[in-house]
Amino acid sequence: VTYLVVFHILFVLFVWTYWKSVFTLPIQPGKKFHMSYADQERYENEERPEVQRQILAEIARKLPVYTRTGNGGIRFCDRCQLIKPDRCHHCSVCAMCVLKMDHHCPWVNNCIGFSNYKFFLLFLAYSLLYCLYIAATVFKYFIKYWTVTRHSPEPWWSPEPACGELTNGRSKFHILFLLFVAVMFFVSLMFLFGYHCWLVSRNRSTL
Repeated sequence: VTYLVVFHILFVLFVWTYWKSVFTLPIQPGKKFHMSYADQERYENEERPEVQRQILAEIARKLPVYTRTGNGGIRFCDRCQLIKPDRCHHCSVCAMCVLKMDHHCPWVNNCIGFSNYKFFLLFLAYSLLYCLYIAATVFKYFIKYWTVTRHSPEPWWSPEPACGELTNGRSKFHILFLLFVAVMFFVSLMFLFGYHCWLVSRNRSTL
């Protein structure tokens, strides 16, 4: 019973954080970062790049923008028509600028950024614990396959059968497959979760 309680607690937390990572919509920068219609007309009608940079610098003078492009200009998105705040990037998949964008994750089919990065980290943590718990609880049955033979004598007072359904081919395949998948995902998630914890500790992002 204890195994089932712990299993379902981890499963519910795993599903909840995955749900939040998938369905929490990414956030765009606020309206103050969008160019007004007059500024757009002035910017688009100007053909000289240096004057365009000056226009953007004038607009961004009152905005909390500190990151610049390689040539020292203001970061501007031509598709969204807005001045990009720090750590804001345009996602070609979502077709929008995402605030504090980390990456677009194909596993959750969503942009990981300011709105759902916490849920993404929790999703990785609970997935790691979930895989570890499955591997740990299955491992004893995996060991039993190599220590118990099909025709080994079984004492009548044994609480568990020493042979039987655990030693047939179908159940053996299921246990081996479950252990292999759990360990494989555990190792992969361990590196990914460790990498994102390192990014958080350094106040950095993937992009």
